[in-house]
Amino acid sequence: MVRPKRTKQHPNLQEAIKETAWEWIAQHGAPALSLRAIARELKITAPAIYNYFPNRDALVTALIIDAYTSFGDSQIAARDAVPADNLTGRLMAIGLAYRNWALTHPQRYQLIFGTPIPGYEAPLMEVLPSAARSLSALVSVLDALRVVSKLNAEEFPAVKKEFKTSFEMWKTYGGNYDILSLSVAVLIWARVHGIVSLEIAGNLPPFGTDGNGLYTYEMAAIEKQFIKE
Repeated sequence: MVRPKRTKQHPNLQEAIKETAWEWIAQHGAPALSLRAIARELKITAPAIYNYFPNRDALVTALIIDAYTSFGDSQIAARDAVPADNLTGRLMAIGLAYRNWALTHPQRYQLIFGTPIPGYEAPLMEVLPSAARSLSALVSVLDALRVVSKLNAEEFPAVKKEFKTSFEMWKTYGGNYDILSLSVAVLIWARVHGIVSLEIAGNLPPFGTDGNGLYTYEMAAIEKQFIKE
């Protein structure tokens, strides 16, 4: 008598699904992600995976939230490792941690900051809490500089009226900081994101594939531009 085929048992199937999804993304790219492919990799039935994630987009959203959470943990830990009265040191530590996390977790970095997945749109209210928190360490340091009149951003462009609601929404999850501090943080993020993204893609020549020198230079330029003596 032929015994029925048994599916492989996983102590924590939800986490196993997500870890396998990251491995799949690393090998095939995020656009190729599918629940059936993950089920095959785990040797489980498709209905078993649907108990945790009803569709691909739900899985992608869970991965994005996890990535933002990990990134935010790294940023906050870097900030808190430097004494609170050393604001310049905190800013530099956050910047270095940004690049280190991105190079350590390139698939996670590209999923939250890279090319969008065709057909997928992140549900704002599900992703916003972890996304806002991930930027909160940088904003908190810039706001502390502002409070002691050491943030050099007097001529910084004002946020347009139509976007102020979004900034206020961010405060609910990222901290009740001044809109100027948040605005400066967005610009700093854009600058370091550009270098890190190029480094991950191997597109930094003539500086070489290692962007350490260029990144360090940019961090020094940010410090000089935004922190008053």
